[in-house]
Amino acid sequence: MGWLKPKISDAKQLTIDPPKPQEGRHGIAIAVCVKDEARYIEEWVRFHQAVGIRHFYIYDNGSTDETNAILRDLLDADTLTIIPWTGRMIDATTGAPLNGQVIVFAHAILNFGGAYRWMAFIDVDEFLLPKEGRTVEQALEAVGDFPNVSLPWHMFATSGHETPPGGPLALNYTRRGADPMTRKENVSNFKCIVDPCEVIEVSVHQFKTREFGDLTANDAGKRFTRRARKSPDFYSNRFLQLNHYYTKSREELMAKLARGWTYDASPTKYRDKVLSIVKSIEEDLIEDRAMVEFIERNRIDLGQ
Repeated sequence: MGWLKPKISDAKQLTIDPPKPQEGRHGIAIAVCVKDEARYIEEWVRFHQAVGIRHFYIYDNGSTDETNAILRDLLDADTLTIIPWTGRMIDATTGAPLNGQVIVFAHAILNFGGAYRWMAFIDVDEFLLPKEGRTVEQALEAVGDFPNVSLPWHMFATSGHETPPGGPLALNYTRRGADPMTRKENVSNFKCIVDPCEVIEVSVHQFKTREFGDLTANDAGKRFTRRARKSPDFYSNRFLQLNHYYTKSREELMAKLARGWTYDASPTKYRDKVLSIVKSIEEDLIEDRAMVEFIERNRIDLGQ
């Protein structure tokens, strides 16, 4: 494994030495943290297989349900790696908790990144939706050789569902926040797809690369600084869309709040934050059926 060096001033970023590219590297891998995701993990995997993901690196944070069994039934050793990943880490110098996802993302890049042209760092409630082409790789052709792509959240809340509806998640939730580039607190953010062999700094929502520093591109290939990507001019959404199914039904939202977040030390702070985000999303909704139309047009089997 390569080396990880926590920044003293910020426990949410890690600097790394990028891995060397392996001969014949190709395709896209996803690295993701999971815990007790049995209800929806099959749909998430089937969809991303259908859009061309080559390998899934699943960092399992102590699941006690059927998550891992479902994954092993769906995927073979060529497409699945499950890494047990539990516990919290504290910086010994500052006493600050290290962000668990950042450590996972750095670990994935350092240990597996050399085999792939791209690695995507998303969650299991996020779906990579091609708007042009049939696969994520085809959608990324607009970016060319640039190594750092940022995709803004398209935030879906309950879509009026009080209890979990039958059928696939991606077909049931079609109402999202109108403006992915909103300035509302915690509602607007990004997830990234990067060339792992170029990454020198890792965090959850942004990366730095060796040649281009903090420059990142939208899905159309237009480049912006890390700060400038928050401007309305950054938004393209022509080639690739990131759908974030933030709450699912109201019942599932309440269960989410009861569970809390593994890497959040304050359950009350977490609850207040989530409820504020949901309120902000649902203040201004639009109907977005791009996912439904893509699934139907391509006859994707989500297993439900």
